[in-house]
Amino acid sequence: MPDQSGAVLAFDFGQKRIGVAIGIQLDAGRAGSARALTTIDSEANDTRFDAISKLIAEWQPVRLLVGRPLNEDGTSHEMTARCERFANQLRGRFRLPVEDVDERFSSTEADANLRERGLSWQQRKTRIDAEAALIILQSWFELHANVHSPA
Repeated sequence: MPDQSGAVLAFDFGQKRIGVAIGIQLDAGRAGSARALTTIDSEANDTRFDAISKLIAEWQPVRLLVGRPLNEDGTSHEMTARCERFANQLRGRFRLPVEDVDERFSSTEADANLRERGLSWQQRKTRIDAEAALIILQSWFELHANVHSPA
């Protein structure tokens, strides 16, 4: 776990949409704040990477996170390979550190969180991807905060 503080962008990659969350890493893995940021609602690669490029220019992240979907038993499936390819494209295009984060159940948890806030299905549908990216980011912060916790 790097000790570099700064912005961290997290992505919940999907074939139709990419959810994005932003967080601030203070030091030694401590998260300052995190929030769902936006959803890139396009299937066109050029449009997606243009939007990502603008987010990177605006937020100047020190690290990017990509949710890595797995089956319940931890095995890979078709979307795992697509997300790994997306992570590699981010590395190549933006020359930033990119980490994969286990995202099992992030969309289910995101939907439940939004439902608890009283959002209708239509409202949840537009926000679920960004909320899932937030869950990916928070789980990464929690994992690395535990690594640095005093014994």
